Parts: sequence; structure tokens; C-alpha cells
Amino acid sequence: MAAARGLGKGLDTMIPNKIGGDKTSTESSKKPEIGKDVVYVKIGKVEPNREQPRKSFDEDALLELSESLKQYGVLQPLLVQDKKDYYEIIAGERRWRAAKLAGLKEVPVIIKKLTDQEIVEISLIENIQRENLNPIEEALAYKRLLREFNLKQDEVAERVSKSRTAVTNSMRLLKLDERVQQMVIDELISTGHARALLAITDNEIQYTLAQQIFDEKLSVRETEKLIKKMQNPKQEKAELNQDSSMAVFYEDIEQKLKNIMGTKVSINQKDNKKGKIEIEYYSNDELERIVDLFQSIHQTEN
Repeated sequence: MAAARGLGKGLDTMIPNKIGGDKTSTESSKKPEIGKDVVYVKIGKVEPNREQPRKSFDEDALLELSESLKQYGVLQPLLVQDKKDYYEIIAGERRWRAAKLAGLKEVPVIIKKLTDQEIVEISLIENIQRENLNPIEEALAYKRLLREFNLKQDEVAERVSKSRTAVTNSMRLLKLDERVQQMVIDELISTGHARALLAITDNEIQYTLAQQIFDEKLSVRETEKLIKKMQNPKQEKAELNQDSSMAVFYEDIEQKLKNIMGTKVSINQKDNKKGKIEIEYYSNDELERIVDLFQSIHQTEN
């Protein structure tokens, strides 16, 4: 559909940023020109599109916007289509909801005549540009464009001005267990955590890990390490065995140094075979004894 191309870059041209000119109404004698004139309609005659990608709205943000609308009104018109008995919102549902909270009687609209595909694309683009969709809502919108309108992923990417990789990565989230998807929606885990969990194919293990991420406040890096250990139990066991044998080695060295020094000695191992030796003393006399011991060892070697 050629008319839909470039919507991601040109949405602002379809929805003017501010309302200018005289206030008109759909009940006036002059019939509004489809797609151009800004007209005022009764807010009760406007209804949301049930198929629009965005399903959840921040109540606090809506209240804040409604206070602004009480003072200044709706400065940017809604994009709607005429359904004969009512006007269905194509873009601007958040403004409509806030206008209702503000008690406004009318809202400015631009009436458009669009195909179902264009409506889905515009709704998706508006929300993506304003970062209003959660990751799962965005993925579901891409999926709808692919399935209902037989678009390819690169075509969807072009429509919404995203890379094909971004669209692909977004849609992969829909492979997660539904309970994990809900945790992403509720912001209990991040998109980075969710992508890491995609490596786990068992839904119950996936969900259990998601709960562990939330309970223990694991970072994405920590989550990736945890999953890697789960997927390579033999490697983890080998590392544990190696750590165990090295611990015995250092305990033996500590005991030998303790016998030589006559006081507690600790070896603190760091990465790359580096570390430090700590020798404890409990008085100045004992410190002098240890120094004398080192001096005598040095003289003997020379």
C-alpha cells in the first residue's frame, strides 16, 4: 500500500501540533473537508478504537494532563474516522481520556478516511514515537501487522521507521511464558531480563527464574550468568571442583606459613593467580619478632 509508506516519518503532518483559525463544529452549515479541517465534536460522540495497540494508561499521567487541559484546552486535535453514529479514534486516545477527566464537552478532531491497515499503522506509530507502549504491546502490534495484513518484517520496519532487527527482537518477547510477559508489562523485570530468559524453553523454569530475578534484584548480567550455568552444568561442576582443590592447596600453604611465623597467616586469592598474604600480630613485641624472623631468613639466604 503506497499511501501508507513513510507514515513513521510523516505522522506530524497528519496531526497539526496546534489548532489555528476559527472554531468550527460538525453541526455547522459548512461541511468539513475530510483530512484537512479541524472541527470540534461533542466528546460523547468520540470513542476509542478497541483494536488500538495500547491497552494500559498511566492514571497519574492522565490526571496531570487533564489539569493542563482544564487550563489550556486540547491544543493538538485527535485523528478520527467517521463511523456514522460516532467518531472512532485513530490517534489521540490519551488526550481524549484526559479531556474526559477534565470535564471538557468538546474536543478538536481531524476526520480521516483510512483503511484498516493504515489505522493500525498510525496508532502504532503514534505510540512508538511517544514511547507509550510497553514492550509486549509493541510486539503484539507488529505481530498484527504481519498476520492480518500479510506484511513482511522488513515492510513493518519500514512503516514504523525501525530497523528489521529491532522488530524481530521485539516480537521474540512473545515466545515468553504469558506470566513472564505480564511481569514485563508490570515492569517487574526489564526487557533485557526478558531477552535473557528466552534461552530457557521450559515455561515453568522460565517463570521461576523471572520470580528469582525480581526477588533477588538480579542485574541483566547476573541473570545471563545464572542461565549460562544452568545450561552448562558440567562446566559449573568442573569449576567447583577446581575451586575446591585450590582451596585445599591454599589452606596447606597457610598452615605451613603459620608454623614458620608462629601466628595466624591468611592468603587472599584474587583473579589471574594473584593475591595477598596477611600476617597478624597482636603487640609491638610480636611485630618486632616477625621482622627479626624475616631478617634472619634474609641473612641466612645471603
